[in-house]
Amino acid sequence: QVQLVESGGGLVQAGGSLRLSCAASGRTFGRLVMYWFRQAPGKERDFVARIRTTGYTRYADSVEGRFTISRDNAKNTVYLEMNSLMPEDTAVYFCAARNTYTAYISSRLADYDYWGQGTQVTVSS
Repeated sequence: QVQLVESGGGLVQAGGSLRLSCAASGRTFGRLVMYWFRQAPGKERDFVARIRTTGYTRYADSVEGRFTISRDNAKNTVYLEMNSLMPEDTAVYFCAARNTYTAYISSRLADYDYWGQGTQVTVSS
């Protein structure tokens, strides 16, 4: 069993930056495909970024060029560096993981093996 714990959220002005962290328990972190999702009030949970075990990354169009996902397998941690933040980035950010890789990024929560509890990011205008 893997537990995911996010941290690093907070309140920031538009144009600012934040770095989110997701710490994973267990010794299988290096074999997990890691994701960041976000959910704004009244909206569905949306994909933000993915990093494979190989280090290859993929981003949602809305964050491409502004956000960077990375992982440190020695620390069992995945990061989301967020720059040039905009009010529309305001959401609860969730870390998720899959034991196996699929090219398709599902929107179904049940298609992911593990979820964190989320961390709030608020961007003021």
